[in-house]
Amino acid sequence: MASLLLSARNLEFLLFEWLDVPRLLARERFREHTSDTVRAVLELSEQVATEQFATHNKRNDACEPTFDGTRITVIPEVKAALDVFAATGLVGAAMDADLGGLQLPNTVAQACFAWFQAANVGTAAYAFLTMANANLLAVYGTTEQIEQYVRPMLDGRILGTMCLSEPQAGSSLADVATRAEPDGEGFRLTGNKMWISGGDHELSENIAHLVLARIPGAPVGVKGLSLFLVPKYLPDGTRNDVVVAGLNHKMGFRGTTNAALNFGEGAFTPGGRAGAVGFLVGERNQGLAAMFHMMNEARIGVGLGATALGYTGYLHALDYARSRPQGRPAGSKDPSAPQVPIIAHPDVRRMLLAQKSYVEGALALILYCARLVDEQRTAPSASERDRAERLLSILTPIAKSWPSQWGLAANDLAIQVHGGYGYTREYDVEQFYRDNRLNAIHEGTHGIQALDLLGRKVVLDDGAALRELSSAIEETVEAASAAGGELADLAAALDEAFAEIVAVTARLHSAPPDIALANATVYLEAAGHVVVAWMWLSQLLAADPAGGDFYAGKWQAARYFYRWELPKVRAQVELLASLDVTTLEMAPAWF
Repeated sequence: MASLLLSARNLEFLLFEWLDVPRLLARERFREHTSDTVRAVLELSEQVATEQFATHNKRNDACEPTFDGTRITVIPEVKAALDVFAATGLVGAAMDADLGGLQLPNTVAQACFAWFQAANVGTAAYAFLTMANANLLAVYGTTEQIEQYVRPMLDGRILGTMCLSEPQAGSSLADVATRAEPDGEGFRLTGNKMWISGGDHELSENIAHLVLARIPGAPVGVKGLSLFLVPKYLPDGTRNDVVVAGLNHKMGFRGTTNAALNFGEGAFTPGGRAGAVGFLVGERNQGLAAMFHMMNEARIGVGLGATALGYTGYLHALDYARSRPQGRPAGSKDPSAPQVPIIAHPDVRRMLLAQKSYVEGALALILYCARLVDEQRTAPSASERDRAERLLSILTPIAKSWPSQWGLAANDLAIQVHGGYGYTREYDVEQFYRDNRLNAIHEGTHGIQALDLLGRKVVLDDGAALRELSSAIEETVEAASAAGGELADLAAALDEAFAEIVAVTARLHSAPPDIALANATVYLEAAGHVVVAWMWLSQLLAADPAGGDFYAGKWQAARYFYRWELPKVRAQVELLASLDVTTLEMAPAWF
């Protein structure tokens, strides 16, 4: 029976027929692996996700963590699943072998982890944060920090977090107030952090918090932030002064503890002195640059999670539509005739096709970005590595936000396909929607990503990243045009849409910044639609329309996206080009 989590056949297509993972495996870093080992680790991921993660997804949602003022309690299935996950070696799937990692291509590692996010995003979140934490420390940590924390993370003995937000600051990191006073070889931190996923629990021997804080005398704003490793337990086993102020209870991700943390408020006094002991990671006042290593990875990971939730919702809706009899064909006049499965009704097929176009387009985008990470690290020439870095830079805000918006739209349609049953807890799709709604907030809202894309990424280095994106899209357009027929028609539509994005980008940057950025979220959505249209055209170059049902489905989903979704871009571009100030001129008192 086909999985209701993800499509193994689609992953096979994306990795082996489209992204050409075998060519990656020929590179020095990956030569220990073959296509067979890649397929084996994908099958292992599906098996563990299905047997260890999916089995407690609903219970994880219904029995969220509790805090009695001293101790946090999490259902035991979470630890059992994380222990099995760690035993597979997948925590370090893409990390160096000499650190204990599997040294797989990042493209493969992301495809593997999608299974776990689709199966149980609440439990998978602990592993997700730990992997990003370990990857940051592997780059910026000292040899001692790597030995004491990264290796145990790969074994599952330490789990990790990222601590940025504060109650008074939210997303405004310039207003971070947590302080770090020098104290011998380390620092003593005092302050409060908010919205810390995995902030406390008893799922591991220790928790490694990566904390942004200010050293006295540091510059104001984000230029004065430093990064610190603050463990729950110090190397000698002493309890550090990091305590839970309370748990936040969100509409989704209910199986993941989300805490307000107090640092250095005297609940514990390690070494007999006040303050939570922290160890500097990287250089002083360079904390945000180091943290962005984790944040950018997390942004793509959030996009992957949003895709996975949208994908599993689609597959659940598809299964329901095939098995649920209701009604008769429009032309049937006989009320005694047998009912037909609802997939026979055109509007249900419309909703399913929309979902397929969103989730398969989003998955292609995320795995394309994962492939860019591999190119950035292992491409044979410096120019190829630089090209990958520029493309990844401009695509990251889209890869985070587009799946978060349209994966959620897919979940909304999955509920609609189920009808009244879709809103009940007996069916899974209402939980997928609640879980996925959080991804529009995780690692920066749509508005933050939009400001990053329009206000920074498209103009960085005199527009180098936008030119790189233009070149990459043009390569696909030329290949599709040369193929002729329907591919050429789709290529022409993509070429025209992207030209409109380029033109409106120039128009916006000729305007005053407040006017240009007032409608930045519209720009993000329009650019995202064009990028996903590119992903669809690129996939079609590898999909033989006469190759059977799988490929025919690919083509039909692409047709849907080009006929129903891509035309929306023109209206958005026209709005942007008008430099509309309706929202900008709305006075607060008028609400």
